[in-house]
Amino acid sequence: MKKYAICNELFGDMSFADSCSLLQKHGYHGIEIAPFTLFDDPGTFTAVQVAEIRRMLDDHGLEFAGLHWLFLKPAGLHITTPDTAIRRRSWDHLRRLVELAGQLGGGVLVLGSPKQRGSVGISREQAAANLEEGLGSLAEFTARRNCAILLESLSTNQTDVVNTLAEAEQSIKRIGHPAIQGIFDFHNCADEPRSWEESIEDHYPIFRHVHLNEVNGSWPGTGDSDFLPAFKKLAEKGYSGWISLEIFQVPEDPERVLRETNDFLDRMEEALG
Repeated sequence: MKKYAICNELFGDMSFADSCSLLQKHGYHGIEIAPFTLFDDPGTFTAVQVAEIRRMLDDHGLEFAGLHWLFLKPAGLHITTPDTAIRRRSWDHLRRLVELAGQLGGGVLVLGSPKQRGSVGISREQAAANLEEGLGSLAEFTARRNCAILLESLSTNQTDVVNTLAEAEQSIKRIGHPAIQGIFDFHNCADEPRSWEESIEDHYPIFRHVHLNEVNGSWPGTGDSDFLPAFKKLAEKGYSGWISLEIFQVPEDPERVLRETNDFLDRMEEALG
């Protein structure tokens, strides 16, 4: 189960090369990229830019794990709106990000984006239907680029569209394509009726990625969560995908976060034998 990555927005204004150097120094295996950290408009990337990112990853012995925070830039995107022009522009943006991920070697695209998928002027059911329609329309294109779009359930204090793992699984099954799957995020289980390990048991078939974080949105050890039962369940299920640290802040000392998270992961491995 040892395949550890970091979501790169925690490095703040640090250069991508320096971020990669820190990950290499602390023994991480990959990096998950928030496109807005590298591009003012992620849809306008060039072949030269992609080649430079790949070179830096190769130079530091890192793999590309995927993309997340997909719709922060450019402004004005929304994937469920009844405004067909905005909706089309937004799905075209995601198509370009799939192309970017494919050129970086293939990986996951984590679709959270609460503000860009919530219902606006329509029912949450219609918004969810628009979401499923858009995902279905990109599924085959995504598969051909060795990528998967992961529908992330988010709590009701973030959005009103797809709030539980059960709802995510239902949408994924209705779409019915292997390129559209799900993710387990420790922080985003606030609306789940069962524990982390029970949720993993219930919905494991859809999981292609794990975001590691505390309930408080920070890194393990900053709260009092007991992660071991969930890690045991993932090991029992044979999970071999990425475990990627995602925190919702830019820390004063990113290296401390890397070091303490690495220590935490070592303890999990030791406990699992």
